[in-house]
Amino acid sequence: MAQHVIIGSGSIGTNVARSLAGRGESVLIVTRRGSGPEHPLIERVAADAADPARLTELSRGARVIYHCANPPSYTSWERDLPPLQTAAITAAKANDAVLALTGSLYAYGEQPGGRMNEHTPLAATGRKGRLRKRLWEQARTAGIRTVEVRGSDYIGGNAVSLYRLIIAPAMEKGRPAVIPADLDVPHTFTYNGDMVKALVTLAEDERAWGRGWHVPSPPAVTIRELARRYAAAAGVPPVRLIQVPRLVLSVAGVFVPMAREMAEMAYQNYAPFLMDATETARTFGLTATDLDTAIREQVTTPPTEIATPTR
Repeated sequence: MAQHVIIGSGSIGTNVARSLAGRGESVLIVTRRGSGPEHPLIERVAADAADPARLTELSRGARVIYHCANPPSYTSWERDLPPLQTAAITAAKANDAVLALTGSLYAYGEQPGGRMNEHTPLAATGRKGRLRKRLWEQARTAGIRTVEVRGSDYIGGNAVSLYRLIIAPAMEKGRPAVIPADLDVPHTFTYNGDMVKALVTLAEDERAWGRGWHVPSPPAVTIRELARRYAAAAGVPPVRLIQVPRLVLSVAGVFVPMAREMAEMAYQNYAPFLMDATETARTFGLTATDLDTAIREQVTTPPTEIATPTR
């Protein structure tokens, strides 16, 4: 029996597993394909984590269940996320395990000045934000020990991110990077290694249970500045950036489902988006990794080590 069960082997699930195994604890990763990192203390199981009975069986004896799965496309959230949440709650309750949830900032919705701290009301009006709020409330009121750790857009070694999806391909091909965001407004980015550290720390600290917390993250920067730092770290000239007007997303959303999903969340990318994690840092002694350290790690991580979102 593993001490820890992890649902998902994407960027966060993979690194949570490595972190726990690195300190000598046994881990079981559950994904549909049995994927995950190789390590003597990590067992990989191919199973449907949305099956409550199967996940309960696999979680026997676990102290913590880490829900790190995320569907690869916005368009499947409504279908895929609720069954996963229900199964994770069922397994945690049956096995008296802590449920640690990898959260986001979606449930807050659009906030004045784009500012959010650990006590900002969950006031989302969009479908995805309301779904995230509903899933957290389901866990919080389920009679289990649970915590949700919330971060902003990821940067870092094997993160699926703005860099990997848009900026790096543009730098490699010597062409402009077309970005659906305002290039000159401040935005918080979260190092995925800091998300992992926060998840593991808060899952095992009873002071954290029953509420959401933010991952300490570097000071906000603009996308233009972020791209400049990526180019500097890679030793190449800065890539030319082309900003997609917000209206274009809205018009494209009439015809393209993915564009429609992106348009719903456009407030995050066309105005300041600022996450404050002061209370988390003060309470648990966590600090943010320097932005340039995270950038250098991301630039030097081989593409073969990139973990795609999976369950």
